[in-house]
Amino acid sequence: MADNVYEAMFILDTSRYGRDPAGTSGQLTTVVEQHGGKVLASRLWEERRLAYPIGSHRKGTYWLTYFKLDSAQLATLRRQCQLNENIVRSLFLKVDPRIVDALVTHALTGTGPVAEQRRAAAVKEETIASVVPPGGVVPDALDPDFDKDA
Repeated sequence: MADNVYEAMFILDTSRYGRDPAGTSGQLTTVVEQHGGKVLASRLWEERRLAYPIGSHRKGTYWLTYFKLDSAQLATLRRQCQLNENIVRSLFLKVDPRIVDALVTHALTGTGPVAEQRRAAAVKEETIASVVPPGGVVPDALDPDFDKDA
């Protein structure tokens, strides 16, 4: 069978994700790779209140993942996700090959709170790099560890 690119949206248990974000989201990558897939992009989408309760869950953490997988393995991957206690719901969509690169690039750069933090950190580093000569000293106002009240 052919390898296809899929988009998966997972709703994760917010309380479990809150206790162990790396472990909970890391399980998604592990499950895809166990079925012979390759993760192209995986990131936090957002945390929000659900439109209706799913079991005892009223909030969910949405996680977006793009991966390549043999189409014959998709059914077993879906079943594995249904059995995983960290995953409240999941949705898998086959991505048109013509738009894969654009979607994966957008997922890697993304929007939302996590992407905003990444962009802010990159801008801060660029600002420091433009003000400080190579091997120079960081001015106190740009030093993140500087405490002017101390």
